[in-house]
Amino acid sequence: MIYREFVPNSMIHDYVKCYWQFDNSTNKEFEFTILPDGCFDLIISLDNHSVQSISLTGLWTKQIDVLIAPNTFLFAVRFKLLAAEYLLQLTISKLLNTELVLQNDFWQLDSLHFKDKEAVVEVLNNLLLSKLGNGKGIDSRKQNLFNLLYDSNGNLTVEEYSKNVSWPSRQINRYFNERFGLSLKAYSNILRCFASYRHIKNGQLYPQQNYFDQSHFIKQIVKHTGQNPSELHQNKNDRFLQLATMVEK
Repeated sequence: MIYREFVPNSMIHDYVKCYWQFDNSTNKEFEFTILPDGCFDLIISLDNHSVQSISLTGLWTKQIDVLIAPNTFLFAVRFKLLAAEYLLQLTISKLLNTELVLQNDFWQLDSLHFKDKEAVVEVLNNLLLSKLGNGKGIDSRKQNLFNLLYDSNGNLTVEEYSKNVSWPSRQINRYFNERFGLSLKAYSNILRCFASYRHIKNGQLYPQQNYFDQSHFIKQIVKHTGQNPSELHQNKNDRFLQLATMVEK
């Protein structure tokens, strides 16, 4: 089994978190639980380095169990939320906790040969850069909001985010609900939970983020992952793929 991430071009950093590859070249099935990370993915299933199918996920607010069949090969783009509007020109609210199968010629991805992953990354970097154009049509309030959300790990209040980016909270929540299918507060909770995974993996089972207390911390972790911090830390059989592959910082 191989899991590998590729860093995107710095000019699309606000829109793409990473590219990733997952190869199961064995004759065994693998069961994993994927935890919410505040991103959504374009997932390309490959057969002999060619596109077999393409799907687009929405945001996940809870854990999802996946079964990886033998000889499964995936390549994907992990998007930050700004990408929905400015790269895909899509509303993904109806994809919350689900996915949509796309045509294989989406973005003409079926014309690519995926054997050389670095070459594919370069092609995708150029494709996404072309979709951004000169970037002049991007709402600076949205860009500032998402930068602040990611930098703060969702630890500020809705009012603090609103004040910092000079955008009324009611308008922000309307944008989030219509575009992504959840409120700003709900999304902040996911980011805060995701930021806790690294601490939990390292055995820090008490809140390191801005939770009220231990009880609130455990409740929020269970809500989004289905497990308490201790169970996540144990990660039996490397069930939680993100924890198993998380690089130490």
